[in-house]
Amino acid sequence: MPLDATKPLPLLTRALPGIGGRIKAAPEDFEVEEIPAYSPSGEGDHLYLWVQKIGMGAEYFIRQVSRRLGVPPDEVGTAGLKDRHAVTRQWVSVPASAEANLAKLDGDGITVLATSRHGNKLKPGHLRGNTFRILVRDVKDAGALPPLVELIRREGLPNFYGPQRFGRGGETLRTGVGLLAGEGGRVSPFLRRLGLSAVQSALFNEYLAARLAAGDLRRVLAGDVMQKWPFGGMFNAVDLPAEQARLDAAETVPTGPMFGRKMFAPQGEALAREEATLADAGIKREAFNGFGKLLSGTRRYLFVHVPDLAAEAEAEGVRLTFTLPAGSYATVLVRELTHSDAMESEDADE
Repeated sequence: MPLDATKPLPLLTRALPGIGGRIKAAPEDFEVEEIPAYSPSGEGDHLYLWVQKIGMGAEYFIRQVSRRLGVPPDEVGTAGLKDRHAVTRQWVSVPASAEANLAKLDGDGITVLATSRHGNKLKPGHLRGNTFRILVRDVKDAGALPPLVELIRREGLPNFYGPQRFGRGGETLRTGVGLLAGEGGRVSPFLRRLGLSAVQSALFNEYLAARLAAGDLRRVLAGDVMQKWPFGGMFNAVDLPAEQARLDAAETVPTGPMFGRKMFAPQGEALAREEATLADAGIKREAFNGFGKLLSGTRRYLFVHVPDLAAEAEAEGVRLTFTLPAGSYATVLVRELTHSDAMESEDADE
């Protein structure tokens, strides 16, 4: 079965009624604050800016910082993409020489909240996660919320990639599938990277959906690649009762495949299921060779813990607050509560 980015993702909360509603009626309805991997040291050749932006997409934001501070776009460093229809707070790095133009950055959707120095440029992945405050408007049944919140806090959030990962109508995914099949033609390096990543993400979603449907999201399989939570090393599950106890104690989480040449391999039953995911998609493992670092492969948590998930009723709707690790999607969590598929956004919640 060919990969299809447009089909709805399965829900952990499918047995419960959703609350309905919508998000992002205004940028202020969707607040995101980055949790950095480290604090700037106060010294170095890079100027770190803690900024707030409103209603501004990630690429446009970088161009604005570049233009206003007079630095090349590739010298503007960020740790992750942030939504356009949102109020976001994040670190940005620029060369220290840009400090003389700092006053030009404030205004028209950008506010500098703090500054510091550090020895290296900020790069993608230099963050632990994001904290969210999201207003869900037009809620149909707020009374359905408590069991939904309790279920996610107890079981964790299935760590699906949101549909925005695959491009409008799945266009980015189709590009990636074509590249794997040797039919990519002339594609820009940027779209090449996005397309191949979209294939990895879609295959991960397929594997996760199958585990969820089988009731195996929180069951350790023979040969599963387990990873310490909230971060740490990976290893294959051999002693299943012992590993199940560690999972139940929130010490580890099973991972799913981000296929590539150097991906940490599962064994036994887990390997058979990953091979079935590839076979169902009509993709051979050898197809991931020949793309260098673009498809080296990695692993991704099958679910993430959200112990701080909370919801409060307001005059306009329901306010959700929670924290997710880097790379997990707030829109996936909101969909588990609303049961609405109208949760897309332009940028990843990373």
